[in-house]
Amino acid sequence: MDHAPENKDHIAKAALNQGVGYGIVLGLGGVFALGMIAVTYILKRFNRELQTSEMFNTAGRTVKSGLVASAVVSSWTWAATLLQSTGVCYRYGVSGPFWYASGATVQILLFATLAIELKRRAPNAHTYLEIIKARYGTVAHIVFLVFGLATNFLVSLMLIVGGSATVNALTGMHTIAAIYLLPVGVIAYTMVGGLKATILTDWAHTFILLLIIIVFALTAYASHDILGSPAKVYDLLVEAALRHPVDGNKDGSYLTMRSREGAIFFVINIVGNFGTVFLDNGYYNKAIAAHPVHALPGYIIGGLSWFAIPWLTATAMGLSALALENNPVFPTYPDRMADADVSAGLVLPYAAVAMLGKGGAVATLLIVFMAVTSAFSSQLIAVSTICTYDLYRTYFNPQASGKRLIYMSHALVVGYGAFIATFAVGLWYAGISMGYLYLLMGVIISAAVLPATLTLVWSGQNKWAAALSPVLGLGCALTAWLVTAKKQCGELSIACTGANNPMLAGNVAALLSPIPLIAIFTLIFGFDKYDWKSMLEIRKGDDHDLAEEAGLNLEEIPGGNAGEPEAEQKKLERASKISKTVTVLMTLGFLVLWPMPLYGTGYIFSKPFFTGWVTVGIIWIFCSFIGVGLFPVWESRETFGRTVKAMFHAVTGKSKPTIEAQEVETQGSGTATPPEKAGAKEAIASS
Repeated sequence: MDHAPENKDHIAKAALNQGVGYGIVLGLGGVFALGMIAVTYILKRFNRELQTSEMFNTAGRTVKSGLVASAVVSSWTWAATLLQSTGVCYRYGVSGPFWYASGATVQILLFATLAIELKRRAPNAHTYLEIIKARYGTVAHIVFLVFGLATNFLVSLMLIVGGSATVNALTGMHTIAAIYLLPVGVIAYTMVGGLKATILTDWAHTFILLLIIIVFALTAYASHDILGSPAKVYDLLVEAALRHPVDGNKDGSYLTMRSREGAIFFVINIVGNFGTVFLDNGYYNKAIAAHPVHALPGYIIGGLSWFAIPWLTATAMGLSALALENNPVFPTYPDRMADADVSAGLVLPYAAVAMLGKGGAVATLLIVFMAVTSAFSSQLIAVSTICTYDLYRTYFNPQASGKRLIYMSHALVVGYGAFIATFAVGLWYAGISMGYLYLLMGVIISAAVLPATLTLVWSGQNKWAAALSPVLGLGCALTAWLVTAKKQCGELSIACTGANNPMLAGNVAALLSPIPLIAIFTLIFGFDKYDWKSMLEIRKGDDHDLAEEAGLNLEEIPGGNAGEPEAEQKKLERASKISKTVTVLMTLGFLVLWPMPLYGTGYIFSKPFFTGWVTVGIIWIFCSFIGVGLFPVWESRETFGRTVKAMFHAVTGKSKPTIEAQEVETQGSGTATPPEKAGAKEAIASS
């Protein structure tokens, strides 16, 4: 896969000119950056918020369920969510979108239980790696530090590589320029606003993203002059299967869940995504930021809302590409798409251009920009928090002040953004695509999933099982991956190592090998009898210096006090019981009860069944829009009203420009402030 750099840019196929690309990447990025900087200023002036190290990295630990849900959706909506899912639909038909969506939704649902356990066991933690250190000590901490940073590293590369390829394909903007410019606005608002700004932009990005997906779906299935109805799309897919039947699909059809390669992708997808959720500190950041009573509903709403995004996007755009590719409106007509372009994630932009012309290209550019920038912001905070607390404060400066921790967080956001862009350029020259990274991800990181999970849910795992099983599991995974590739192709090229069978072998070995390894180390070193107490000793950052410099009492700053631990623990214990039942039932539904009868019978969709399939997807996306687009606004309506009123009074000079701390129930972002100490006015219960 050695391509000359000059041949990688798709300038001849670009539907838009380079000015549009630069305008969206720089202009829209600048707008979001300035907007979040302004919001940060408003929250500081009118809601008494101070950008302490705790606020920067945890958003005060008081975010409500609506914003938690939108943040989860946004963090899990990568470039791959839109581009890779559409690509597997193009390759395998209707099974691809479902396998992608179900195989990546269950992790969010199951993570809800882990999020609750994190809030219960370690209420002051900033990262899950601090929990590893508190329980097992330095050796295990360093092992998981490597795996955690590798997870963020791979996810960040996927975002930038996939996003830049799409920007190039649609506008002709040089890929390297896109790689370096996409992170600029994200770095600016993340550095100023921290996790709070990330969560707020997550909501804004998700709102816009869902609207555009709805437009795509309704265009494909209701208003397009060539497509325009599920029945017409169905007929064109039947014709497409006659022209080029799918190898491994029942009767070569695009309209069946019985797909051999689709099933292989499903296994790779579900295994790899366990690593990118359970080892990505970005998801723990959201759990840590959530108010105790809002963590569980936030993750459940977020997981269910996210399912519709890849499922409907790919079902609309991937199937539209198949239906339109023999029509002159399709960019590659009269040829089919090259496999390299499918792997690069170009099915979605080509389908959008075929359906909506330049408007489709602009819409695709917008949703990819939203997906890349919001998820990349989460990665910036995740890496910044790990390096600040698990490296700097743990090993270099244990007594670091709040001011010093903030400085390190800012420096790391900028440094990591520059580093990841430079590394992405190297991958571009090497010809490694987003699709390759997506499949490789689980091979590299998934061996740490089980020991990391057991850290929070099982008191019996000893420190050697935790520290050694990920390392040995990685060795097993790399061996299975490369040996399978060598046996299948006789060489270890990018094309061969990126094929389904080697990736399947590596991913499965990574996730499952720790099971016997943990058992062996438990037999050798014995069961641990952990009492969970050391996790409670994890300390918050000391921000008194920042509060004093600002002339504020730290206890009066929203999110700055300790709340009521006993009451919160009772709520979390109840949430833990609920989450275990709900998430298991939902997981069985998505992985077994819904898809397996269709797969086992080899049923080829009839026209009425396909119409119903599409209709359910469209209804679901509207429910997602309500859940993560409108609900966060409704949940925070009183806060918005109070803040706007305070701003109006400040402008007109009718009253003080700040809201008294004891009168604040929630910040402008929809976060809840714990009750104030004695002497303050009666606080409104945050729950």
